[in-house]
Amino acid sequence: MSYNQTMTDVAYNCLARKKKEVDFIKLWGEVAKIMQIPEEKLRRKKSQFYSELMLDTRFASLENNKWDLRNRRKFEEVHINTSEIELEEDEPEEPIDDSGLDIPSGDDAY
Repeated sequence: MSYNQTMTDVAYNCLARKKKEVDFIKLWGEVAKIMQIPEEKLRRKKSQFYSELMLDTRFASLENNKWDLRNRRKFEEVHINTSEIELEEDEPEEPIDDSGLDIPSGDDAY
């Protein structure tokens, strides 16, 4: 496999040609075929590809595991309003019993 574009660059080109959102599995299939990824590497590369899509700001993750180019989407479609997220209350931690540990103190502490 010798290809001079990244998997996300290939995905970007695929989505640009499609003009609409695409299922992840279909997008992955196209990328793997274009890049001629060997059968024995498909599973590992698929995970890597998904992670890279999530981190690449050119892409938008949509409902039902569909992907599109972020620049074709309205702000409301790709933005998560975090003010609506309810956080769980953290319970106070119990103190750690460090009586059996050799913890440096005084001038030995760093």
